[in-house]
Amino acid sequence: MLFVTALLVTAGIIFSRYKYIRRNIELGKSWKGEHNPAERLRLMILIAFGQKKMFARPAIGIMHFIVYAGFLLINIEVLEIVIDGISGHHRIFAPLLGATIYQILVGFFELMALGVLTMCVIFLIRRNIVKVERFDKPEMKGWGHLDANIILVFEIVLMFFLFTMNATDSILQERAMDLVTNIDAAHYKTFDTPVYFLVSQVLTPLYDGLTTTQLVLLERAAWWFHIVGIMIFAIYVTYSKHLHIFLAFPNVYFTRLAPKGEMNNMPSITKEVKISMGMEEPDADAGMEDEIPSFGAKDVTDLTWRNILDAYTCTQCGRCTDVCPANMTGKKLSPRKIVMNVRQRADEIGQRMDEMGEYYKPDNKMLYGDYVTKEELMACTSCNACVDACPVNISPLEPILEMRRYVAMEEADVPDAWKAMLTSVGNNGAPWAFAPTERFKWADEMKNSDK
Repeated sequence: MLFVTALLVTAGIIFSRYKYIRRNIELGKSWKGEHNPAERLRLMILIAFGQKKMFARPAIGIMHFIVYAGFLLINIEVLEIVIDGISGHHRIFAPLLGATIYQILVGFFELMALGVLTMCVIFLIRRNIVKVERFDKPEMKGWGHLDANIILVFEIVLMFFLFTMNATDSILQERAMDLVTNIDAAHYKTFDTPVYFLVSQVLTPLYDGLTTTQLVLLERAAWWFHIVGIMIFAIYVTYSKHLHIFLAFPNVYFTRLAPKGEMNNMPSITKEVKISMGMEEPDADAGMEDEIPSFGAKDVTDLTWRNILDAYTCTQCGRCTDVCPANMTGKKLSPRKIVMNVRQRADEIGQRMDEMGEYYKPDNKMLYGDYVTKEELMACTSCNACVDACPVNISPLEPILEMRRYVAMEEADVPDAWKAMLTSVGNNGAPWAFAPTERFKWADEMKNSDK
């Protein structure tokens, strides 16, 4: 009854967090990508499930894949633990699978758990002792750094309790062979011979001297700490950067399929250009609109829901910032920070909506200005290096471009060199300050000189 209660409470909290995150994502404007389900499914399998882009750095890719595969496969054992908790059985899959298959699976899960524990220790060393540069950027100070360490330590502790549970279980299975002297161990008898735990067996000498009652208490404590720890972990993930464990799949599925260098035009601007070029007639009721259209994005509500989904999916791995040419040359821009800012702002609005309920009123803060500075936006070269590097197909460039459009078209607050270029485009149809009729004058001169 306690276990089922814990399970229901966990499910309730996770569902509440799901609704909260979905509502925050839907703060964004509508977005409709290219309709190609087959290609989207292919990308999701290769990139989200297959971790393809992680292997751009092979050593790190392999280590991350071990943790990722371990997370997925060990959950099969977690399923058995959950069913045992509900039904009161012990290792309910054992009689269903048979001794040989169950022994192979348990051995495989033990190796995967060891791999997860080892990789988490290595990742902790990389972050805190080696201090890999991309993990030590300004935006990773404070919560960003702590969050990563909490997750890694949590996984190590979970693996420790799993090994403790299996090691004590192994001793109890041996003692259950003689039920005359060890009747308290009867619950742990699985097969005619005890299950051999490939890794946990190393820990058995630590617990061999305990009485059967003590072993039962220790095994049950490890069982509870392990499964309740997983429940707490599942809740914590919804607050953490590790939300990408779940959101990577929909995020990759909704990847923008157009070429990376192709920028989205603003329909209202495109229409005005076509009218000025005589390619389209103005609307008869032009000027009768109640609302003046705005350009670009000042806050997260001006971005698309796809951009906000990107932000909640961000792994904060820093690969985007690591390859950013602006960041390499010492400029303030960090694509990772921009994406993190989008999530922070969406969370801030969401929390305010929950606190104020029907009395909700927007605050006086905005994404541009309060979170992201003009200096950051103007440093971007629009090279798409960040987009290409992201292991889960996040596009930091899109919110950067939208905010920069706001700066240019709503505030007209661009550098003087940009103003001269934009004036030339408006007057001459080109970035250069001479008439369109003179643009190919040099070619005519070259042609005449050849004669």
